[in-house]
Amino acid sequence: MMRGAWAGTVTAVTALLGAVAAAPAPPPASGWTAGAAGASEQRPYVYLEGAAGSVLQDTLSVSNPGARPLTVRLSGQGTPLAFAARTVTVPARTRADVPFAVTVTADTAPGDHRGTVTVAAGGREVRVPVHLRVSGPSLAALTVEDVTLDASGTLTYTLVNRGSTVLAPKLSVRAEGVLGTVLDRPSRALPLTLRPGERATRAEPWPDPPALDSVTVHVRATAPGATAAEARAERVFVSTGAASAGTGALLVAAGAAALVLRRRRAGAVEEPLDETGIPVEQAQLVDVTAGADR
Repeated sequence: MMRGAWAGTVTAVTALLGAVAAAPAPPPASGWTAGAAGASEQRPYVYLEGAAGSVLQDTLSVSNPGARPLTVRLSGQGTPLAFAARTVTVPARTRADVPFAVTVTADTAPGDHRGTVTVAAGGREVRVPVHLRVSGPSLAALTVEDVTLDASGTLTYTLVNRGSTVLAPKLSVRAEGVLGTVLDRPSRALPLTLRPGERATRAEPWPDPPALDSVTVHVRATAPGATAAEARAERVFVSTGAASAGTGALLVAAGAAALVLRRRRAGAVEEPLDETGIPVEQAQLVDVTAGADR
């Protein structure tokens, strides 16, 4: 009888141990946090300041409140980051501090730069912003370049940050035709920011460009602290079927004449004369009009 009781007890214990061994391990704690290390708590972002050519250091803090060790992977974006270790295991109910360094290359422009430290574990990521300020003279400078206007009315331009500060540009567009203003878009904020040295090419449609006109489009870009930047592009619109061939030629000639006049008013260089003393462009316009009459 005693032997049977012991046998039953052993069997029960063995089954219990087997069940414990077969049970899946508890998932890693989801409440872990990461941030810049502080004296008493984590900071929400890293702030570093120094001159070009220097190496700046800080510390990343990872807290694991769970009952199991936590292994995290570290990576950096936007700035040249170097970690003491790319993979770190944080014991249960422990905080681990991981040193890292940011190398500011000698050709880094003065001003504000941004990066990110990413901490990943268990299918979850925490991003810690890195704010880097490179010392030196602060300069806000913006240019607008490569302005074009195609036959469909699509306006394309490139904004370039030529300074040392982050810019939030605004843009206005105005188009002048033979008889006056045909497009006027007031200054508005663009959905982008430009870091020092960064450029952005954008395209804007003009849904209803003129069918017959000679147009000069003016693009004006502004940003806080920067001198306004301006550029322009010119185009003659001639829509198929909008007018007879003769009328179309006359309008093109009129548009070209208006274009010549606008250039003169804008202070263009003096135009060459033909053998009769008439400006070459005007003489060409006379030929075009005569051909239309024929």
